Parts: sequence; C-alpha cells; structure tokens
Amino acid sequence: MDMNGVKTVNGKVAHDTKLYVSVNGSLYPAKAKSRRQRWEVKPSEMANNTLNPIRAIVDGMKLTPNQDKPMISLSIGDPTVFGNLPTDDAVLQAMKDAIDSQKFNGYAPSVGYLKSRQAVANFYSCPEAPLEAEDVILTSGCSQAIDLAISVLCNPGDNILVPCPGFSLYKTLAVSMGIQVKLYNLLPEKSWEINLQHMESLIDERTSCLIVTNPSNPCGSVFSKEHLLKILKVASRHCVPILADEIYNNMVFPGSHCPSIASLSSDVPILSCGGLAKRWLVPGWRMGWILIHDRNEIFGSEIRQGLVKLSQRILGACTIVQGALESILNNTPQSFYNNTICFLKCNSEICFNELSTVPGLCPIMPSGAMYLMVSTKTVGIDMDHFPDFKNDVDFTERLVTEQSVFCLPASAFEYPNFFRIVVTVPEEMMVEACGRIREFCQRHYRPSSRDSNDLDQ
Repeated sequence: MDMNGVKTVNGKVAHDTKLYVSVNGSLYPAKAKSRRQRWEVKPSEMANNTLNPIRAIVDGMKLTPNQDKPMISLSIGDPTVFGNLPTDDAVLQAMKDAIDSQKFNGYAPSVGYLKSRQAVANFYSCPEAPLEAEDVILTSGCSQAIDLAISVLCNPGDNILVPCPGFSLYKTLAVSMGIQVKLYNLLPEKSWEINLQHMESLIDERTSCLIVTNPSNPCGSVFSKEHLLKILKVASRHCVPILADEIYNNMVFPGSHCPSIASLSSDVPILSCGGLAKRWLVPGWRMGWILIHDRNEIFGSEIRQGLVKLSQRILGACTIVQGALESILNNTPQSFYNNTICFLKCNSEICFNELSTVPGLCPIMPSGAMYLMVSTKTVGIDMDHFPDFKNDVDFTERLVTEQSVFCLPASAFEYPNFFRIVVTVPEEMMVEACGRIREFCQRHYRPSSRDSNDLDQ
C-alpha cells in the first residue's frame, strides 16, 4: 500500500474488485452490503405461535341473539360485568388514600415495593409455609405471574403438565415459547379430581413444571388435603416443581377446605400465583404476585434471580395499587369475603338445582371459585339426545340464537361436549337463564334408542 492508502503489489496498483476498510492504517476486506429488493416484514414465530383457544372458538361462532329476549352472558369470568358484585368500601378507600398521598406516581422496583411485598408475605405466611418479602414478586395481574413462572422454569423443547379441562392461558403462553403442553385428565365423576395415574404417565426427562389449579377454572372444584398430598407425592417422586395457580384461593364454599398446596409440601418447590382480581373483585386493577415456596433450597438463588431478571423486561404492577396493597389486605372486612362466597354458593345451587332436572343435562355442583360445568351423565352433552347439533360449539351457538343465553363451550378448554357457566350474574338473571336453557333443551331433546329400549323392557 502506498502513502495514499492505495493497495499496491510490487509497486503497481492492484486492481482488486473487493472493498476494503482502513482500520489503524491496515486494510481489511469489507463485507458487501446486501440490499433487499422489496419490503417483506413478517410477524415473529412467537406471534404466529400465540393462540388463545377461547378467542379462536368464540370469534368463529355466529352469535346472533334473539331480538325478543335480552342477552344474558354466562360466559365472561369477570365478576364486575353486571355491577352486582362491587368491591368493598375499604378497598376503594385504600386506593383513594394511595392516590391522594402522591407517593406512588413514579417507577417502583421491578419486583414491587418492599413494603407491599412484605404485606403480601405477611398475609399469606403460615407456620407450614413461611414467607418474607424476598419470597414475593409483584406482577401485572395473575396472568403475568403465570407468564413469569413458566418462563423461569421452562426452556424451548421442555414440556409442562396442564389440567384438562383447564385455563387456556397456560397453553397460550407455553406454545408461544416453544414449550410442549401435555394435558392430564380431570375426573368429572370424582368432582374433577386429577387422574393421578394418567398425570404421572405423562412425565418424562423434559417435564419442567406441573401446573395445579385449585380452586379450578373452569370446573369450580376444590381439591381436598388428601388429594393435594397425593399430587405432591407424584411431583416428589419425579422431582418436578409445581406452579400453583391459586387466584381463587379462599373462594371456597362452606363445607369445603382449601389449604395452599405449599403448606403441605415438605420437599417439592412451588411457585404460587395469585392476585387481587377475583377475591377482591377488581380484575382490572392488574395486581398479582408470585409466592416463592422453596424447599431444601432446590430453587436456590438461580430461580429467584431469574424471576428478578424476567420482571425487569416490563415494569409490571401498577404503583398506585401497590401503594394501596397493605391497607387492602389488612382492612378488608371478613364480612365482605363471606358475602361474596354466600352469593356465589347460592347462585351455584340455583343453577345446579334448575339444570339437574333439564332433560339431557347434568350439572356438576362446584365447591368454590365462580364456575359450574354442565355435562350429561359425566360424559358431556350427549349429542345422541341432541341430534340437531354437531357439538358443544354448535349447541351453545344455537342457544344464543334462540334464547339469547351465552355459555362458553368447553371446547375452549379442550374438553368438548361440556359447557361452562359463570355464576356471578344477579340471582334473577340466573333464574331466567336457567329457564331459557330448560326451554331450549326441551325443544331439541330426543330420547336415544337405548332409552326407548329401556322403556320397552
């Protein structure tokens, strides 16, 4: 190269078609810049792999209500829709005080304010499962808590065990991350207990998480202490951590008991996901949390640090709700919780009793949460009795068309020929809806040939 930076060979200019860049006096071949010939912007694989089964089914339904009857929606898991279940005045006052203080208008730490995390730890701590502030991650609703929990435990190619029927978000999140979902069966004839033998048969060396939903959406079931211990025994035998979706924790009807699964675990580490949405009747406030119940330091610092790192991707929980959280947890009166449970139980009993005598239907009485599943003889809507319909989606679609009652087909939970009813509607609306469902079924019900043979005998 000469003094002017021209590349030479034996004193002659080298005619080289390659491009070079000069770095500290030395020439290096430059990469030729490629130019796109046309615009081509495509969605990511994660976006393409993200599917909400509920939306996929509902958006494909032809929902045209009967104009002569006002619409009654029994499909939405939002207790605030009809205005009959307001939150408590103490909860509202806590929010007003947090706003008026002007202390919570800025950014909070990604895992939440220390004082707020301590308040959650104090509220849920028990001798069998003690908690400190460091064991709590505040999130934007329970949905983000579940997202973070799956993200910290699982890699692409891993698999997770998910209840069937179960909350559709688990699959939506997992599949988008390249995680396989294995569905384990619940047993409707045993009040939706887990088929433990089936669940255990699905576990392999790539199983990174077992999801347990208790109380259940969509079933409204509540696992007994004995059943929870059996679940823990399976998880312990195969060294699989548990993601406990406990958003409906303590929303249990009188006569049932729902201990946190972490309070029963001696060796299985558990990430428990919860929040304000359901028990405090404020789903739009988007306040959730993860409770880290480590056992024998199995999670250790790595899982904790992983959760912290993941929480830093998006600063989640609303700071104003965080500021109100201690007061909400400490000052909400027990009477508020009791009244909510009393209403849900009463509505569930109305629905169960009314539909129990409807031809072709068999509701399964819930023990908690806000839902009731309807089936026929524990095997789903018997389409032999309803030949006018192809499946549960067709059944519920026609129910809207004829009676203006919308129940969610359980195909949305990968459990065809059932449907889910939300029991948060006003009592008179529940009675009216059940009457319309009865009228609909009486119009379309046909005895099967087997029933006719039984009558002949």
